[in-house]
Amino acid sequence: MSKKLQNKVAIVTGASKGIGASIAKALAAEGAAVIVNYSSSHEDAEKVVNEINEKGGQALAVQANVSLQKDIEYLIQEALRVFKKIDILVNNAGLYEFLPLEMITEEHFYKLFNINVLGLILTIKEVVKHLGPGSSIINIGSVVSLATVPNGSVYSATKAAVDTITRSLSKELGEKRIRINAVNPGMVETEGTRSAGINTSDFRKQVEAKTPLGRIGKPEDVAPLVTFLATDDASWITGETYYLSGGAR
Repeated sequence: MSKKLQNKVAIVTGASKGIGASIAKALAAEGAAVIVNYSSSHEDAEKVVNEINEKGGQALAVQANVSLQKDIEYLIQEALRVFKKIDILVNNAGLYEFLPLEMITEEHFYKLFNINVLGLILTIKEVVKHLGPGSSIINIGSVVSLATVPNGSVYSATKAAVDTITRSLSKELGEKRIRINAVNPGMVETEGTRSAGINTSDFRKQVEAKTPLGRIGKPEDVAPLVTFLATDDASWITGETYYLSGGAR
């Protein structure tokens, strides 16, 4: 049976672990060759690459900080050098940090906006130069762009920006037949939430109590929708934002 992303090439930013790793593996399972981007976790990125390759796929780990123009250019050059083209971009790289109003600083603001917003825009800007008709961009946002939480004003603002950027760029890229959509997960159990103690916190219990499906998400809950949006099955979908939160808003 032919795979739906056969002969396609995807870049997934922030793909060394968590949601990004799950997306990279799901795209590869549908036949895409995948650039597994990472900022610092080389060992984790190589684990993702090895898992894909062991299952007969194609993958390459490339280090790049997507808030830096020169790193983005290197990331794209490596994708083109190895796989000759780019068809899919998943903007998953991001930072989250929650602070009350009285603790917000310029450093906190720019740290989050430089990765979550500027990095996303710059990556799209550079990748679009190499995308053809039928290509797909998927931005990973967050349900907090709509369902805001205390101490998350800056983080929520970055994710609201992702929604707006997605809608705006769908108007610009549509004439090139390039699609762009956003997928906004709710709380997902990842290495980051575990290391931050969120998985065993009262906050998790509060979220689950308000979630109709009664649990937080797993990375594997996010990857199928992203994969669908990358395929030709979604060829008439652009400028949309999808919330994956077990019904919690």
